[in-house]
Amino acid sequence: MRKEIWFGLSILLAIVAGLFALMPAPADMTNGHLGLLMLALVVVAIMLGFPTAFTLMGMGVLFAWFAFHSSDPAQATGLTLELMVQRAYSVMANDVLISIPLFIFMGYLVERANLIERLFKSLHLAMARVPGSLAVATIVTCAIFATATGIVGAVVTLMGLLALPAMLKAGYSTQLSAGCITAGGCLGILIPPSVLLIVYGATAGVSVVKLYAGALFPGIMLAGLYVGYVLLVAKLKPSAAPPLPAGERVVTLPAYTEAIPNAHGKMALAGLAGAFKGRRAANVPARTLTANLFVALLPALAFVAVMGVSYRIVTAPAAAPTELVEMGAGPAFDSAQEEDSSGLQEPPGEGGLAEPPVEGQLAEPPADGAAMPAAAASPQRMEAAASIPAKEPLAQPATRTFWIALGVGAVALAIFYALFSFARLEIFKMLLGSLFPLAILILAVLGSIVFGLATPTEAAAMGAFGGLLLAIAYRRFNFALLRDSAHLTAKTTAMVCWLFVGSSIFSAAFALLGGQEIINEWVLGMELTPVQFMLLAQVIIFLLGWPLEWTEIIVIFMPIFIPLLGHFNIDPLFFGLLVAMNLQTAFLSPPVAMSAFYLKGVAPPHVTLNQIFMGMLPFMGIQILGILLLYAFPAIGLWLPGVLYK
Repeated sequence: MRKEIWFGLSILLAIVAGLFALMPAPADMTNGHLGLLMLALVVVAIMLGFPTAFTLMGMGVLFAWFAFHSSDPAQATGLTLELMVQRAYSVMANDVLISIPLFIFMGYLVERANLIERLFKSLHLAMARVPGSLAVATIVTCAIFATATGIVGAVVTLMGLLALPAMLKAGYSTQLSAGCITAGGCLGILIPPSVLLIVYGATAGVSVVKLYAGALFPGIMLAGLYVGYVLLVAKLKPSAAPPLPAGERVVTLPAYTEAIPNAHGKMALAGLAGAFKGRRAANVPARTLTANLFVALLPALAFVAVMGVSYRIVTAPAAAPTELVEMGAGPAFDSAQEEDSSGLQEPPGEGGLAEPPVEGQLAEPPADGAAMPAAAASPQRMEAAASIPAKEPLAQPATRTFWIALGVGAVALAIFYALFSFARLEIFKMLLGSLFPLAILILAVLGSIVFGLATPTEAAAMGAFGGLLLAIAYRRFNFALLRDSAHLTAKTTAMVCWLFVGSSIFSAAFALLGGQEIINEWVLGMELTPVQFMLLAQVIIFLLGWPLEWTEIIVIFMPIFIPLLGHFNIDPLFFGLLVAMNLQTAFLSPPVAMSAFYLKGVAPPHVTLNQIFMGMLPFMGIQILGILLLYAFPAIGLWLPGVLYK
């Protein structure tokens, strides 16, 4: 730990030296320089260990008083106290923040329901033939569990207890094992429902729903890059990720399969169907055979249900054109508007009234094609028009894309059942009990948010209730679990809310002193291009990720960057996605990588911190590659929000 201490002290000395070098003499200091001094002092105080929220609040109140005192000394104290009250109330009245405790509560419930052990074991067996199967299963488990919890420390700690000993026992490289766990655990920062995205959305004024939709594909891309790296290492260097021995890939078949002839070499669907008429299966209860046959048919039933719903959607009749005319529209009204477009008109004739019509004089018939007034319409014609039955809209034919998808899906399903042995049936049942409940919970929460069926707060409440149901279903629910989850949720939520209050007061004081104007003038005076500004911002955020947590970076420094985005025509949504991916890199960058310390706390004694750091470096390079891909191809993050929320 001495190296880390010296590194932290060197950063503090660099900040203090920079203050003395860059700040003008006390006689020449303006309020804007005081704002920059406040910003530097906050960073130093946080690195010294002072509580972040109260440091922000104390510095903000102190320097806000200086700002008010410089303009009106008599009202300085009253205005400062009024600023505190207004800022605290505006933060607590933000509806977006209601979803934070609910998502955190869901995460703690899922964490304590003991799902991660079942999930890792089932994925390990399902991917037994994949090169580097244990590492791949670790990354997939981390991605799913990080999505359900969003708590980096919890995911890294639990996977360090569960997956690290298994990988080391199987002969995996210590560096590769540590890198998979730390990098996979950090995916919860980016993949929805991420608390970071909620905090960024509330800070930057960006829709959390759009942030969730935009972060979905970048998170999947990053997890896919991790898996691709592991597969490449397993192929090029088998000693770092050796294949599992045959003994660990054997799946024990249940007792009822002994009554089925040649169960090990027979496909599950055919074997179960034939067992109903077989003599040797006479002693097996029909209920057991029926239940297993139903489980085996679940993929086919799901495929039929999905294609059936898709068929109804693609063949739905087009909306029938309506003949209702909007009030105030139509040719009669248009012609009237043309005649009287300016309101009142002068009477006809110059200076006199028009002659009245002679009584008995015949009027000219209306011109052909002129519309009859509505009052002159014949009642018989209206009744005849009403008696004509409306034609029902016809169903549209299914598109070629649907039939291609149906054919490809049917072929894939046939191949699946041709390889679906009794051993794979048992693995499938393990996945049904571990992966699918969690996947359904995640899809229900994210799907309801992304497709606009529920607000983030409503979806978070549904997710918290789903986590409660999972804990009950897996018989892990008790009063102690509920009490601990509620207690940890209250602590985490209080920390986030106080951070918001402190950040709001700090930002107000920073703006009052004019610090934001100095930064804006400095950045705009450099005459940067949008690409150069983006690189500068991301490098600063990356460096800040060494000494600071993501919450501190978002609430302190995002209010400084956000006002500059409009000048460079940068979408705040896109900027937020880059920031989220960048902060994952900061979590993996030595020597102050928090995920490394989480893992070291539960790793065996022979696993050193330097080995963990060495294992994290390739994954940090992959994250930088992911940032470059996202910047080069913005559609990765912006396509889904653009399609769903035009």
